[in-house]
Amino acid sequence: MVTEASRLAELVLEGDRRALARLITRIENENPSALPVMAALYSRTGRGHIVGVTGAPGCGKSTLVNELAKQLRREGRMVGIVAVDPTSPFSGGALLGDRIRMRDLAGDEGIFIRSMASRGSLGGLARATGDAVKLLDAAGFEVILVETVGAGQAEVDIAKASHTTLVIQAPGMGDDIQAIKAGILEIADIFVVNKADLPGAENTVRALQMMQRLGRDNNGPYRHHGRLMRANRVGQAAEPPGWEAPILQTVSISGEGIAEVVAAIQSHRAHLHQSGEFQIREAARIEAEFESMLRDTLLNDLLARIPTIELDAILSQVVAREMDPYSAVDRIMTIAAAEGETGPRPHRAHALEAEKPEVRR
Repeated sequence: MVTEASRLAELVLEGDRRALARLITRIENENPSALPVMAALYSRTGRGHIVGVTGAPGCGKSTLVNELAKQLRREGRMVGIVAVDPTSPFSGGALLGDRIRMRDLAGDEGIFIRSMASRGSLGGLARATGDAVKLLDAAGFEVILVETVGAGQAEVDIAKASHTTLVIQAPGMGDDIQAIKAGILEIADIFVVNKADLPGAENTVRALQMMQRLGRDNNGPYRHHGRLMRANRVGQAAEPPGWEAPILQTVSISGEGIAEVVAAIQSHRAHLHQSGEFQIREAARIEAEFESMLRDTLLNDLLARIPTIELDAILSQVVAREMDPYSAVDRIMTIAAAEGETGPRPHRAHALEAEKPEVRR
């Protein structure tokens, strides 16, 4: 029998735009009906090249992504775009500005664009970003561009979610000291100095070059890892030699320098495969995603075991300084353990396996 889930999975594999959009919406809304479809499609992922694009607000990320997509299309590549915009902590709303900036890509059958709100997630990405990327991968998009929220110096989650990370800089974003601070600059596989027609572009390039020289002098070849990969879990060094992040200049509004950036992305992909680092990064990316899903599932399961009235009472005691937060956590864990002993809870993996539809290979 053909179920809705199996039909939806088949449509995604065929690249059906409406099916993709519907499924991503279900994921964003945390609709349980999306889970068996995602489980069925997982074996068809792992082929796309995930390219993260990050940088401070105002550096021109959206315009750059728009031009990168057009250049990749000229080269015959299928391109998926996931663009994350910030959510207001007050109203909960978000202006999905990428839909405005990338409107000239509309109508191209080789491009799929999905804007999503961060919905309070930290690190520059939305909670649903990883699943949206997997769907685009399963649908056959060869390059998947992930544009983060305008990120600060510590928002580096994109490095754990991508194979190649572009860090965008622009003249006038600060003095030269900004270029040698730890944080976002350390995750770059490729530096892009955008708006290079503005005064100060050469100073920005020199500052980045100084940062790379400083890294070479102190730690050998300056590299981004920064990526927090766990070499002991994949059995080999996390930093094979041979790649130093190039520093490229672009004027994205006119398309100047875009072809060189695309060439650098492709060179980096080739380097990853030739050096064996692609497997390392893919393993680390999957591990980070798995741990995030596990934390969310365990927290939700834990809170589901605590009666609301007891949780509210414990929080009220903490607020009133009648109980310290450490004792409160111990108390909640004790209650959850007692609730768990009253009867076995069905394991989500077993239920998911039963629901997972078959898809044609």
